[in-house]
Amino acid sequence: MGTDRNTIIGYVLLGILLLTYIYLSTKNSQELARQKKIYDDSVAIVKNHHDSLSKLADTAHIQVSAKTDTNGASAISKVERLTTIENDVLRIVFSNKGAQPKEVELKKFNSYDSTPVKLMDSTGDTKISYTINASSDQSAQIENLFFDEGNVIKNADGSQTLTYSLTLGSGRAITHQFTIPASGYLLDWQVNANQADKLFSQNNFNLSWHVQLRRIQKNLAYEKTLCNVGFYEDGSFDYISSHTDKTFDKPVQWIAVSQQFFNSSLIAKNDFSSGSVHWVRDPSDSSAVLGTADANFQAKIPTGPSAVLPFQLFYGPNDFHVLKRAAPGMDRIINLGRDFYSFVRPVNVYIIMPVFDFLKKLTSNYGIVIMLLTIFIRLLTSPLVYSSYLSGAKMKALKPEIDALRKRLNNDQQQVAMEQMKLFRESGVNQFGGCIPALLQIPIFFALYSFFNSNIELRSQHFLWSSDLSAYDSILNFGFSVPLYGDHVSLFGLLAVATSFLISLYGMSLTPDQSNPTMKYMPYIMPVMLLFFFNRLPSALTWYYTVSNLITLLLQWVIQTYIIDHDKIIAQLAENRKKPKAKSKWQERLEQMQESQKKMQQLKNKK
Repeated sequence: MGTDRNTIIGYVLLGILLLTYIYLSTKNSQELARQKKIYDDSVAIVKNHHDSLSKLADTAHIQVSAKTDTNGASAISKVERLTTIENDVLRIVFSNKGAQPKEVELKKFNSYDSTPVKLMDSTGDTKISYTINASSDQSAQIENLFFDEGNVIKNADGSQTLTYSLTLGSGRAITHQFTIPASGYLLDWQVNANQADKLFSQNNFNLSWHVQLRRIQKNLAYEKTLCNVGFYEDGSFDYISSHTDKTFDKPVQWIAVSQQFFNSSLIAKNDFSSGSVHWVRDPSDSSAVLGTADANFQAKIPTGPSAVLPFQLFYGPNDFHVLKRAAPGMDRIINLGRDFYSFVRPVNVYIIMPVFDFLKKLTSNYGIVIMLLTIFIRLLTSPLVYSSYLSGAKMKALKPEIDALRKRLNNDQQQVAMEQMKLFRESGVNQFGGCIPALLQIPIFFALYSFFNSNIELRSQHFLWSSDLSAYDSILNFGFSVPLYGDHVSLFGLLAVATSFLISLYGMSLTPDQSNPTMKYMPYIMPVMLLFFFNRLPSALTWYYTVSNLITLLLQWVIQTYIIDHDKIIAQLAENRKKPKAKSKWQERLEQMQESQKKMQQLKNKK
């Protein structure tokens, strides 16, 4: 077992992880058909529900208008009026129908087709509503009621306040007040209700939020896998993905419907007391719809003639620093380490991100920034690499004696293992010394995978032949899709695979023992596995792997040629044998177990 074999074991572990990822992210046709049916059924149910509510609300509105006329209040015309408000990063079109945003455009970001990013558009697929008592015997959804035209006030701090009012008669009235900051993505939304005890049954505020995510990135299928619904319940973050229903029985501070680089969030300043959300990801490969979320929340309204319900709306990028300022825990919308690799989040937050932020101040070229970050990481982990190669060099020095053991014991694997362990102990060699450094580098692998996969700063950043470091680069488009591989050829992906292949070949050339056929063919198996994985990754990731592999090749050559002195290693091993050795309890138990197994095998052979 040498440096090369330890390196290969590391690659095998990474390969297993990559295969697990591919298995989880690649659905078979039956699963696709099943999810498509679930999605279509869900959409049909929601559509029927909204249609019935719309008809009910229209009927209620006619009754309310007639009643307000009778009581001397002003009837509101059922004509939609639009008001556009902008700041330096947002352009929002509000509608008096439902008194809410109708279109939201992010001014500093473009979609895959070079059009501005829109988190809401005029289709009305994203909307907010809640139930009110429109009359003594009729309820209605606020999304279908028409408020006044709206009044805009410019504040001294540069913010703008838009106010919509709806008078229902008998002293009942509702006001929606939106405050748009001079800069930023976070809006204040306040609902003021007069005669709240009459407007809301049993003082319950039942709010519904329907959100539909639409395509923004070039890689539609990849973007869909990264969509989810995040929420902050009782001071703790969690999320759901795929087709999921979630019920909340603890206070909810906020909920966010998120795609790879953007999200829409609803924040309750006084918390929702309970609620539920239904989320379904669109399984179709051709639909521009990524997924649909239907959330329903409840909040208790204080008793009294009037009530104030404060909320906030966030429409913006998944930028760590922006989200951290928006609300507690919102920075966790960004996947910097979740689930079985959540342990890498601190690595990203406290090491990778600060170094990346520092390096981008040195140059505006993000490809160079990634290269410098890679060099920093490899220098940081170089002691692990040296330890691995040193362990391999010691193993290689003991190879002649190991070969002699095998010949003397007639390749009795059990007896060879016992004698080999004894040889390692006497020589002061840790047989796992090369494996442990490889295992310690796995957290870094996952940390960088999640970091580059979610870093919005890489969007639309050009480097060499890649026009967008946040998406795959393509030097050839097939016009059709190859199973598991895709419909294109990524050059950065090919370079990452080729350099991985060179590392394996170089390692095998130093391997003291190539009797294991699995190890012999591993350099050829791993690149094939990586080829399917790397082709669809963002070019920032494959560029990082390429640079990292080139540095690995350089380190291997320098350490083996100029740093490790093989003659000194042999002399040191000989010196170690002269020293008295004490067995650890683990070694004693292991040898006892092996000795018992040997005796059992001998008895079995006699029988």
